[in-house]
Amino acid sequence: MAETHWNKLGAYLKETQILGSIQNTLYWDQNTGMPKKGASWRSEQLTYIAKVLHKRNSSEEFSNLIESAKNELLDSELKSDNQFLIKDKERNINLLLKEFNRESNLDPELVESLAKAKSKGYESWQEAKKKSDFKIFLPFFEELVKLRIEEAKQISDQYSPWETLAQPFEPDLTLKWLNKMFQPLKDTIPDLIRGINQSKKNHWDLGPESQENLCSKLLDEFGRDKDLVVVGKSPHPFSITLGPNDYRITTRIVEGEPLSSFLATAHEWGHSIYEQGLPSQSHQWFAWPLGQATSMGIHESQSLFWENRIVKSKSFSKRFFEKFASAGCSLNNYLELWKSINHIEAGLNRVEADELTYGLHILVRTELEIDLIEGGLPAEDIPAEWNKRYGELLGITPSNDSEGCLQDVHWSEGAFGYFPSYLLGHLISAQISSQMEKDIGLIDNLIENGEYNKIIFWLRNNIHKYGRSVNSMELVKTVTNEDLSPNYFLNHLKSKLNDIC
Repeated sequence: MAETHWNKLGAYLKETQILGSIQNTLYWDQNTGMPKKGASWRSEQLTYIAKVLHKRNSSEEFSNLIESAKNELLDSELKSDNQFLIKDKERNINLLLKEFNRESNLDPELVESLAKAKSKGYESWQEAKKKSDFKIFLPFFEELVKLRIEEAKQISDQYSPWETLAQPFEPDLTLKWLNKMFQPLKDTIPDLIRGINQSKKNHWDLGPESQENLCSKLLDEFGRDKDLVVVGKSPHPFSITLGPNDYRITTRIVEGEPLSSFLATAHEWGHSIYEQGLPSQSHQWFAWPLGQATSMGIHESQSLFWENRIVKSKSFSKRFFEKFASAGCSLNNYLELWKSINHIEAGLNRVEADELTYGLHILVRTELEIDLIEGGLPAEDIPAEWNKRYGELLGITPSNDSEGCLQDVHWSEGAFGYFPSYLLGHLISAQISSQMEKDIGLIDNLIENGEYNKIIFWLRNNIHKYGRSVNSMELVKTVTNEDLSPNYFLNHLKSKLNDIC
């Protein structure tokens, strides 16, 4: 039987994904175990793979394979009774064409320059953060901003420069739509913060070993398969998939913050369980676009669901308190643990932020990014602008660069356009949580009974299984029967505040 054009395209995509997984493995190692002096050679490795991947993704051979598979599909469409499969294949082809057009517009020299700048940017960011000195990072940051602006110019005239950079993270996003989602939050959350009665925070701590043990017990509680999921440490927690049946997550121990690693582990678990549920894991769409996450907004909705709706629930504290007590937690009962996990206070760190103030951290970063890419904001002004906007929105000001504009890894890799995904994830999580409760009962009751499998089953059948067969906003509407709205999240915040305060 002759090999079809579709199968030839699939084989090409598989080779590309293998190269991408090698790139991801090097990234994992860079963040978790690579010695500092290995940075220069790692930069060479990552730059080389980036060049090879770009060449494959923009080659004439790839273009011809897509076109041949498309023509073959058009011919088979007239003969096939399986219109659902035809529709999925058409979606794959359309997504591949979209990505090919994006890649083919890029100058290979720019791709190489970006890969080098990202590697050097990450290295300089680590040093700058350690020394709390933005000036160390500044020249590399300026280079990344310049290169990303040039990238946006080369890729698209359909979107604004910042919108163009945001497309890989949130396809179809526009500034007009984003403002419609975010402005109600900016109008409402600062007033909610001012209206709360600040409760005294219980100061307690756990040793690193106790924290690590609790994180391991948490993943066991959720049903982690140790043959599938490995946990490491990194300066900034993240989740990454290195291949079928190879999922990695990281956390970090923060001195004086006994819940930081625990919440980060829950967050990254949410990312990982989404990846594990994508259609690529059935191998039907392995290496094809449909087997991938539809957007980072959806991705973040899954991580935030496990962090906020599960671990921050009263039922979870009740269920898990004895494990904390055995680890050395000095709190007296599960209600104290629940209030500690949900303590509300404007702070400087995004990762450690509570549900109420978190969105303001994202608004500051998003607005600064847009001003950097489209508004002519000089990179050297970032520390001052950062501090100013924190004062305006959260009423607090960082005392140094490390606790201010150097706290996140994203800009060191030129990942402009990523930050809104976190806040969109909050909105999506709130809306799908409402639908989940209509379908299978109150989340608190499910947690109290330890029915995590029931929760995962619902998520896999309503969220994970779609992959990229629909975009993020289509998925939200498919699941909840309405367009995404900030109201579900705002209502959740108000309800939480009433409960806590």
